[in-house]
Amino acid sequence: MTRRLVLSFLSITLIVLAALEIPLALSFEHRELQDLTGEAERDAFTLASLAEDDLETATIGPDLARLARDYARRTDGRVVIVGSSGIAVVDTAPPAPGERTFASRPEIATALAGDVMSGRRHSTTLGTEFVFVAVPVASGGRIHGAVRLTLPASKLTSRVHRYWLTLGVVACVSLVAVAFAGLAFARWVASPLRRLQDSTAAFGGGDLGTRAPANAGPPEVRALATTFNTMAERLEELVHAQDAFVADASHQLRTPLTALRLRLENVQAGVDPDSVDAALDEVGRLSRLVDGLLALARAERRSGGIDAVDLRDVLLERQAMWQPLAGERGVEIVVEPATVAAVADCDRDRVSQVVDNLLANALDVSAPGTSVVLTCGRVDGMAELHVRDHGPGMTADERAHAFDRFWRADASPATRNRDGDSDALGGSGLGLSIVAKLVKTEGGGVTLDAAPGGGIDAVVRLPAHTG
Repeated sequence: MTRRLVLSFLSITLIVLAALEIPLALSFEHRELQDLTGEAERDAFTLASLAEDDLETATIGPDLARLARDYARRTDGRVVIVGSSGIAVVDTAPPAPGERTFASRPEIATALAGDVMSGRRHSTTLGTEFVFVAVPVASGGRIHGAVRLTLPASKLTSRVHRYWLTLGVVACVSLVAVAFAGLAFARWVASPLRRLQDSTAAFGGGDLGTRAPANAGPPEVRALATTFNTMAERLEELVHAQDAFVADASHQLRTPLTALRLRLENVQAGVDPDSVDAALDEVGRLSRLVDGLLALARAERRSGGIDAVDLRDVLLERQAMWQPLAGERGVEIVVEPATVAAVADCDRDRVSQVVDNLLANALDVSAPGTSVVLTCGRVDGMAELHVRDHGPGMTADERAHAFDRFWRADASPATRNRDGDSDALGGSGLGLSIVAKLVKTEGGGVTLDAAPGGGIDAVVRLPAHTG
């Protein structure tokens, strides 16, 4: 990945440099040619003005030839001055002695016609490239001849090549700088991505404890690593919870299944007629345990939506449902007035299920003539509801373990009825575990506190509604 990023940077830089430097170099070459042609044209007009009298009188003096030779020597060029017929009267570099006509040359013909012509071409005679300028020699509206200057293009080519070389050096330095900068940037981006890839591969290979570094690279990569770590933590929790669930379920199901097998063997042998009833009891216990496990598994994940739920309305609703059963046991369920509105962002059905489990536990330990008190309020930005009984209570150690799966209180006379379950689960030790999972899924927490005067105060805290 690092190499691909660096090559991409270099390719983009090369395209940008080419788009900038090639037109710049061509413009420089064109400008240099214009400058050289302009200078030669000025010099040609100067020589034309000096040659005007000589060509008009058809008498070429030594001064004109000397000036032409001096100019040619100074510029390494060639000066050709022709009369109106195109025959050379001055030539600083004749290829052969004798008279020579230039009338067929395009630039001479153009100049004799009264126009100026300049350009750049290759000379087959000299075997080199040169720049030429041809201007007419005229006075009084008559053309007396023409002056042609040819300058070697080597000077122009040399300056253009030096300019190209300078641009090439700038391009190379730019590419090297971009390569180093691109390499540093690519490593900054690619290294955390590579570590994230390694962490993903390790996690996929079964190493659930692996995490990706989330403090390196660009913000997008850090955000991706943080998201991966959050996902990994959640999956690790789910896998561990599943492992614990399977282990606990296997352990808990072994006992009723063994008892059921023994009862059925007794029935088969005809030894104990009462074994049928005992077997049915074990089947019922096993069924209730399976129901509890299913409820706990469903509590592991959220399926409902979040609403603004008034906790007092939930308590009044559950009071109306449970009061008939409580009345049969001689227990009263009381909902105290709320001093502060307690509205939570949660799923109403889940909160109702939490209250049902806590009420069932409270009724199991409440003696006739006592009451179960339900209250709600808002404390430290959290919505709270309380289910307080007047039962025998629990020790600090028992309260610490009450939310563990399959945990059941010591079967002493004071605590034998508190097993952390509702009647629907038949003492399977899962009720408070379900409560804890439901509340955690809603983003809250639950604790069991000692109630004043004895009993337990179950406190459920949920995110308060802020709308």
